Amino acid sequence: MSVAFTKEDSAETASETLLPDRPVSPHPNLVTEAGLKALEFQLQQAREAYEAAQKIEDVNERRRQAASPLRDARYFAARVRTAQVIADPASTDIVAFGSTVVFRRDDGRIQKYRIVGEDEADPKAGSISFVSPVAKSLMGKAVGEVVGASGQELEIIAIS
Repeated sequence: MSVAFTKEDSAETASETLLPDRPVSPHPNLVTEAGLKALEFQLQQAREAYEAAQKIEDVNERRRQAASPLRDARYFAARVRTAQVIADPASTDIVAFGSTVVFRRDDGRIQKYRIVGEDEADPKAGSISFVSPVAKSLMGKAVGEVVGASGQELEIIAIS
């Protein structure tokens, strides 16, 4: 029988269904308690989306719809498995993972960020990753200290 009469996936369809894995950071996977819960929730959502895609009858469409949730499930499963929950800092004397820091920039702007894990960082929502240049320069410092970050000086105003 000719290949023309068999239902084979085209190269295009195959490439749509084989998504590369999401990159995993080389840094330790430090998370807050809330960060771990968020990772577990995202893993559950990815698994549910994958299960929903498995109910699609057309094999090519099923593969296309399942590709992204399957990739996400692999990523979030790895992140949950490697997560190291860090308790909130016991002291507000120095900036640490989990601290909320208020600082003043050179231009007078006052900003407030919580230092969290990479997957839970969202600068627009007030959180930055512990591996970001700003967080790295702030960690281990106390109120009143001035640090350099991203070509600016930041003065620590408060730690909570």
